[in-house]
Amino acid sequence: MASKIVSKKLIFFLGALGGLLYGYDMGVISGALLFIKDDIPLTSFTEGLVVSSMLLGAIVGSGFSGLLSDRLGRRRVVFMVAVIFIIGALVLAAAPNMSTLVVGRLIIGLAVGGSTAIVPVYLSEMAPTQQRGSLSSLNQLMITIGILVSYLVNYAFAPIEGWRWMVGLAVVPSLILMIGVIFMPESPRWLLEHKSEAAARSVMKLTRKPEEIDPEIREMREINEQSDSTWKVLSSSWLRRTLIVGCCFALFQQIIGINAIIYYAPTIFSEAGLGNATAILGTVGIGSVNVIVTIFAIMIIDKIDRKKLLITGNIGMVASLIIMALLIWTIGMDSNFGAWIIVACLTLFIIFFAFTWGPILWVMLPELFPMRARGAATGIAALVLSIGSLLVAQFFPLLSDALGIGEVFLVFAVIGVAAMIFVIKFLPETRGRSLEEIEVELRRRTS
Repeated sequence: MASKIVSKKLIFFLGALGGLLYGYDMGVISGALLFIKDDIPLTSFTEGLVVSSMLLGAIVGSGFSGLLSDRLGRRRVVFMVAVIFIIGALVLAAAPNMSTLVVGRLIIGLAVGGSTAIVPVYLSEMAPTQQRGSLSSLNQLMITIGILVSYLVNYAFAPIEGWRWMVGLAVVPSLILMIGVIFMPESPRWLLEHKSEAAARSVMKLTRKPEEIDPEIREMREINEQSDSTWKVLSSSWLRRTLIVGCCFALFQQIIGINAIIYYAPTIFSEAGLGNATAILGTVGIGSVNVIVTIFAIMIIDKIDRKKLLITGNIGMVASLIIMALLIWTIGMDSNFGAWIIVACLTLFIIFFAFTWGPILWVMLPELFPMRARGAATGIAALVLSIGSLLVAQFFPLLSDALGIGEVFLVFAVIGVAAMIFVIKFLPETRGRSLEEIEVELRRRTS
């Protein structure tokens, strides 16, 4: 049996590998765009289209993958996601024109949407309650590592303007995921509902202490007995409010400004007076900070309330955006000093995001939703997340041309304030409680 072959560490590494692919494909386009334009003519609109077409695909992928995972199981859908990643990377690497670039990014987007919907659910359901925050945060850590790897690949191939190598190398981790998923165990919660208690117990022995298994099995069975079908749970009045909160949470994480930095940092640095290679090197520094801070966040995420961390992140991100806008207006972007001031402010923004909103969203989304509809509900929230990411990717170049970068970052600061108010008023605290305890509490509150 596959579940007997893998260790606990390997389970969570392979489970989170979809996040690395998401991060790689999100970050690699930022450097590739600098050289794609030399081979394939792009306007501001078509540049935004190439970036955002991945997110159009992600909307479809996240919408369907959650439902499929509730029916087919988490492992099978992850395997499908890996295959789609491979196809998309090969199409991009061979793209002769803008239309094929868009098609390749759409295919990649289907896989990205699937990974954003399935990976957090799988990690959350595999993890013991007291470690759920840190283990679920592995998804965000892998996203940041994927972004950093993409920046390093961009820098390595910048001298030869090898953008096809940049986008095509996503095949390597995709193959690792496709092969590795064969040896991954299925989620115990899915097994209990669709297979047997014995199957669920055998998987739980890999990740939990023996004394933790019986109480958790009992809680899962109690929830199963009162749960209706997936569609009935999704349409129930008690879940509606929670689903809206989860979707708003996902939307805020994207429109707060992080993707403007990830997608367009090299372009911003290049316009600020840095050369193309130096601009990409600046993003490598930002990517490194992103990974280091995320590792630190994983170490403390189960020790501090989720909401306190989110509010702290909001304050830091808003402050860095306001400072950056003011400096752009006063110093400008034409000098080397102004360019490196922007690098410093963007790095400060990344620090606060990576410490709070980056990992906590992926921890809390599966925590908010009931077992019977967790995959589908997380998929819906991931769909909204992809819409937010699409809006930023498509309109950031246009707004920057129309308003100026300083003004656009000020808009993101206002959104950050709105996100903080949302967290304070509407988001429940989930730290230190089992998934079943959270579900019971949400049923009670919303009824």
